[in-house]
Amino acid sequence: MVETILWTDDGVVMIDQTKLPHVVVDVVCRDYKEVAEAIRSMIIRGAPAIGVAAAMGVAIGVLKSEAANVGAALDAEVDTICATLDATRPTAVNLFWATKRMKALYQSLRGKPLAEIRAALVEEAKQVRLEDIEINKAMGRHGAPLVPDGKTVLTHCNAGALATAGYGTALGVIRAAVEMGKKIDVFADETRPFLQGARLTAWELQQDGIPTTVITDNMAGHFLKSGRIGCVVVGADRIAANGDVANKIGTYSVAVLAKENNVPFYVAAPVSTLDLTLDSGDKIPIEERAANEVTHVHGVHIAPTDIGVRNPAFDVTPNRYVTAIITENGVARAPFNESLAALAAK
Repeated sequence: MVETILWTDDGVVMIDQTKLPHVVVDVVCRDYKEVAEAIRSMIIRGAPAIGVAAAMGVAIGVLKSEAANVGAALDAEVDTICATLDATRPTAVNLFWATKRMKALYQSLRGKPLAEIRAALVEEAKQVRLEDIEINKAMGRHGAPLVPDGKTVLTHCNAGALATAGYGTALGVIRAAVEMGKKIDVFADETRPFLQGARLTAWELQQDGIPTTVITDNMAGHFLKSGRIGCVVVGADRIAANGDVANKIGTYSVAVLAKENNVPFYVAAPVSTLDLTLDSGDKIPIEERAANEVTHVHGVHIAPTDIGVRNPAFDVTPNRYVTAIITENGVARAPFNESLAALAAK
């Protein structure tokens, strides 16, 4: 299994996903600012992985603090650490869930010695990572029965081990289906402009020996119409209370095409991705990234100079296109307001 992120004595170690698939390079983050920059620059990406990184960022921030004791100065520093991490990427709710969890632990231990607080935060960050792996495996167990045997699974972006602490959400469902003995193969949308499908999903599945074919994003409709695709499985960065799903840009198009061709569209995401404070996806903030991600591919300028560019990193798929949402606590179906609330309460 790919180990996306680890806590070590040297710092927070993560695979540099901007270098894949041709070079596997680890980056060591030695303070919270380096963790924040790794999230912002997509050295690490994927909602659950960002959550784990944020938890470790808080832990290393307090560990490396020059505060001599617990007091107002350290309280302010913890606020700054969390705010810095929260400001890196706005859409993935797991990030905010993780910093909130770590800050709550800090506040609950505030009367303890500083050394004890630091040790507890480190252990909590490690626990977030371990929990994420087990959550993904549980999602796989719930989702695998939904995958048709003898068919192709279409996925968009990367929701595998690289997007999590290990095993994966959407790819965890695929891995679990293979482990059940199902004979399936995968079509991976390339996922412009950052090419997470072509670079990351294809690389991961190739490591596992799962037959995988890369297609360009605008080929999805052709293959969905062909009858070859048995289902679509994607991840998510935030899910509103009504089941509207924010995921990598292009997901909405795939969902519409899947519904048009009567292909089930499944979303695999942990309960921590649910944002039940939002009644619909219209309220999910959408990150807009730099223009050069669109105008350049691996440093090569492919568009006219000074051309206008829009680069939203995510879109929102309305719940009417979602067949089911797979979580570690079970599978939610419409009406999602009821089913998601029930799963979140488990």
